[in-house]
Amino acid sequence: MATHKSAEKRSRQNVVKRLRNASVKSSVKTRMKSVLTAVEEKDTTASESALAVAIPAISKAASKGVLHKKTASRRISRLTKKVNSLKG
Repeated sequence: MATHKSAEKRSRQNVVKRLRNASVKSSVKTRMKSVLTAVEEKDTTASESALAVAIPAISKAASKGVLHKKTASRRISRLTKKVNSLKG
């Protein structure tokens, strides 16, 4: 357990940040899953609209530091590739 005043504050901040990061990660995963289910059902309009919601969520998580920049880029790329495979 932290004994210095600054270490106690840092411990409190870490708890808040951990909970916030978990919430953001969970919402990103949910949005990604909605894209993947629409792709599995071969529904182009639903998959495109779900992708339009998922991309900004992933990008925002990366800009906030919840996801690494390249991880976000890879996830966006893979989702886009799957949605585009329905077209052609």
